[in-house]
Amino acid sequence: MGMVSEFKDFIAKGNVVDLAVAVVIGAAFGKIVTAFVDKIIMPPIGLLIDGVDFSKWVITLKDATANAAGEAVPAVVIGIGAFLNTMIQFVIIALAVFLVVKAINRMHRKQEVAPAAPAEPSEEVLLLRDIRDSLRK
Repeated sequence: MGMVSEFKDFIAKGNVVDLAVAVVIGAAFGKIVTAFVDKIIMPPIGLLIDGVDFSKWVITLKDATANAAGEAVPAVVIGIGAFLNTMIQFVIIALAVFLVVKAINRMHRKQEVAPAAPAEPSEEVLLLRDIRDSLRK
């Protein structure tokens, strides 16, 4: 039972739970960005350059054929458009992460308190200074 309780303690730590939440939110954010790029950003760009659908933009290395049994053999293609969509998604996610980290850093800087002004000297110190000054005269 020692290993089970050790595992339970490990899972119960805040860092593991925080990481799990971050992974789930990150996956959901990735889906949102994918939909944003595929459905909102790329169609107007494709329209601007003569109706090109980037998701179907490929370089065909070998056309589709049929084998001896009559079964279709798919074409061999390089998916340039899918790669371009993925790169745009990466840039959007990287920008979002950058902005979040920048905001967190800004909040941490605001929390750092400026050094406090030195406290006023006590009455005893003021009296001792007066005595010192009068002895110098």
